[in-house]
Amino acid sequence: MRPEDYPVQEPFSAIGERYHAEVMRLGADVEGTDIALGDDAYQSVAVYRAEKPAGPVLCLIHGGGWTNGYKEWMAFMAPALTAQGITVVSFGYRLAPVHVYPAQFDDCAKAIAWTWRHIAEFGGDPEQIHVAGHSAGGHLSALLALRTDWQTAHDVPTNVIKSALPISGTYLFGEGSGLSMRPRFLGDPELGNEAPASPLTHIRADAPPFLIAFGSKDFPHLITQARNFAEKLAAMGVRTETLELEDCDHLEASYASGEPNGAWVRAAVAHVRNFEPKTTGKTG
Repeated sequence: MRPEDYPVQEPFSAIGERYHAEVMRLGADVEGTDIALGDDAYQSVAVYRAEKPAGPVLCLIHGGGWTNGYKEWMAFMAPALTAQGITVVSFGYRLAPVHVYPAQFDDCAKAIAWTWRHIAEFGGDPEQIHVAGHSAGGHLSALLALRTDWQTAHDVPTNVIKSALPISGTYLFGEGSGLSMRPRFLGDPELGNEAPASPLTHIRADAPPFLIAFGSKDFPHLITQARNFAEKLAAMGVRTETLELEDCDHLEASYASGEPNGAWVRAAVAHVRNFEPKTTGKTG
């Protein structure tokens, strides 16, 4: 789909406009298969087939502050991954402020369930699903991997996500988060969504492995959050790696994730090829 095919979203900020232009340029020639998952155009996925499927599937979730973005933003990441035998699925989700938490999470959970049921049709292995994302997408990917209260509703295995690879994500909302503004996707403060939406709230010893990336010149509060999140995961015995993307700011950390010979692609490919699931149970 093209951005003009979607319902109008919030106007871009200056940084958002710059990012939108660049990632659409980078992914302009990348073609995928669009699949609708709901009545809202944002409830959809795009599948990018691997040249020679090797099994692993990497689901990508776009950023945009939960108020902006398109699944097409992640298209530029696909070629470097599909060339390595990784099947790529990019998720769309409903946006704030029209839709507040947990709408974004619920849409991504539904997309994971679709991937598990249908990715074999595209050459991927449903037993090798990993999830990644940038910024707001990094937050959602981490939350999907840690929360254990959505799999039963979607009738998927409890360990359907084999690992998470968030990039420049937010892992804590509310007091101590360092955020200068309260994200609008959290909705009315009376809803109390800060804790439920915070991946740090859901850390568990049997969580899947994490590869946590951030730019060396990223927003300071995101660097602090990433390091703290990694420390808390490791303290619980979760296999955790961090990757500091040299000389990258918040946007450049995303662009770097599409570089075929870049640090993130090398680390991500090695990560998804060497995961060790910690759980084997399925929902009843």
